[in-house]
Amino acid sequence: MGTFNNIIRFLFKIFLSAETRDKTEKVILTIAIVSFFLHLAFIFLVQLKVLELPFESDLLENPISAAYTPFSFILIYEVYLLIYYLPKSFTTYITKQYEIITLIIIRKLFKDLSALELSSEWFEIKGDLQFTYDLLGSLLLFYLIFLFQKQGRRKVMDQEKIEKSVKSFISKKKIIATALIPLLFGMALYTFIDWTLSFSFNSSDLNPFESINDLFFDEFFSVLIIVDVVLLLISLFYTDQFHKIIRNSGFIISTILIRMSFGVSGAISTILIVVAVLFGLSIIFIHNKYEKDLSNIDNDTMP
Repeated sequence: MGTFNNIIRFLFKIFLSAETRDKTEKVILTIAIVSFFLHLAFIFLVQLKVLELPFESDLLENPISAAYTPFSFILIYEVYLLIYYLPKSFTTYITKQYEIITLIIIRKLFKDLSALELSSEWFEIKGDLQFTYDLLGSLLLFYLIFLFQKQGRRKVMDQEKIEKSVKSFISKKKIIATALIPLLFGMALYTFIDWTLSFSFNSSDLNPFESINDLFFDEFFSVLIIVDVVLLLISLFYTDQFHKIIRNSGFIISTILIRMSFGVSGAISTILIVVAVLFGLSIIFIHNKYEKDLSNIDNDTMP
């Protein structure tokens, strides 16, 4: 058992230490900047007909859409941060889920901006309508995440002591986080290779960017659902408090709603995401009220 714990500590230090996070941030941001200019150059080469491609894509028609590529790398860093904060703060871990899905919508806005059809028939054009849904949805999500973080910070401020049982729970979350790094790296690599191969062999038959916005992230949120369920089950060993069980269960439902949004399109997709974050905010708000009342009851019963 001691050897296993030493291995976990060693791997955790390599994958999820503050030093690794800082290095990862610098590398990802550098790649994001370089990729932006490469995408821009590719667009101009296509427009100047220096390059001729066997397909058409919104990502190659307008320089604005070049912002899509660096946002993709920023999302990769956000996925890493989600895993990084998993052992440290459960509410920050959930917040990162909401930030990731919001950034996916923002990234999609850059892609859709290049294909907007500015006309008096705005609300009759499917692409323009989707842009409107995503624009309003991203604004609402931004505000809801702000409120969620406020509730999360309040919870952290109230928690002055870390009990022994909580430390044990944190050590188990470190094991899960350490295992997630190679798993998600493998998933990302497999997704990229699979997309590249399908693009290479079928470039004349289909649009290789047709479902690129959901690429990797639909599977990623499926993994998060499993992780959330595992965390809920492990937490039952350390607490039987009703409000904490409901909070953790509510966050699972929120993640499931986000995952469901990848299976639909149009207004329904945006509505599902907003409802997911609104439900998570409601859960943590009621949980904090519940905990505050319990704390007041405990103080009243003291001699």
